[in-house]
Amino acid sequence: MQQRELENYLGTIIDFSSPVGEPALLPPDSVQWRIYKNPIALGIGGIAAVLLEFAEPRIRSGVWDHSTYKADPIGRARRTGLVAMLACYGPASTAKEVIGKVNRLHGEVKGSTPAGEKYRALDPILLDWVAATASYGFLMAYDRFVHPLCAADKDRFMRDGDMIGREFGARHAPPTLDAFMVMMAQLEPRFEPHPILLEFLDIIQSGRAAPGAPRFLHRAIARAAVSLLPGHVRQRLELGGQYDLGRLDRLMLRTAGRLADRRVDRTSPACQASERLGFPHDFLFRSRMQQTRMLVG
Repeated sequence: MQQRELENYLGTIIDFSSPVGEPALLPPDSVQWRIYKNPIALGIGGIAAVLLEFAEPRIRSGVWDHSTYKADPIGRARRTGLVAMLACYGPASTAKEVIGKVNRLHGEVKGSTPAGEKYRALDPILLDWVAATASYGFLMAYDRFVHPLCAADKDRFMRDGDMIGREFGARHAPPTLDAFMVMMAQLEPRFEPHPILLEFLDIIQSGRAAPGAPRFLHRAIARAAVSLLPGHVRQRLELGGQYDLGRLDRLMLRTAGRLADRRVDRTSPACQASERLGFPHDFLFRSRMQQTRMLVG
């Protein structure tokens, strides 16, 4: 299946509200269901994940040379986000079908980096890293810019991410944040600065992703994503002081993140998925005690 075919396919099958009663890949009390409903966490975390992926030359070349990213970076990012939403909230049968098509598309991706190193998208090491960076990015963005999470919730998020990662072909998802850091340390000698990283951040800061939002918010989101990278990684990638997150940026993003966490949109994947499983559309916006009563009742 070609990239354009997949895009057209996604536009025709997305329905988070049916089949009624069909579970998702993860249960509604998972930490993923709590985090993925927040667009601020997903935006910041997704950018951080891409930066960590692009730090690895094989992944960077594979994405840049074999996708629509260069021509339509915003559209490509939105489609990736839609697949992520399906993996979290979608009916399991639909999620598996779409992920299977994504995997078959990735099976065609292979080539060589500018330095001559061969790569293929289905390399288990690369698949593991891509899945791990997404988990790390979303989790840390929510923890820092929405609501702090306890250690148990962080570990559960990482463990549960293994189920989704395996659907995409990952085989060794880090079960804790400490395990993620060990994985990153093993790959870090391969990380390198590259103009594509700066081009990607320029796209984010330009505001093209959401023209209706003020540009200063886009700049703050880009800086917030860079702030999620460990200092030694940021230094290795040469992401300097122009990406420092200021106190006002941090306050603004935390306010936006917490407001977004209370904004109920009945048409959102989170609300539609809740209704599909027989819960009120605002299930994820209720207290943990209320959610527990609904789950056991």
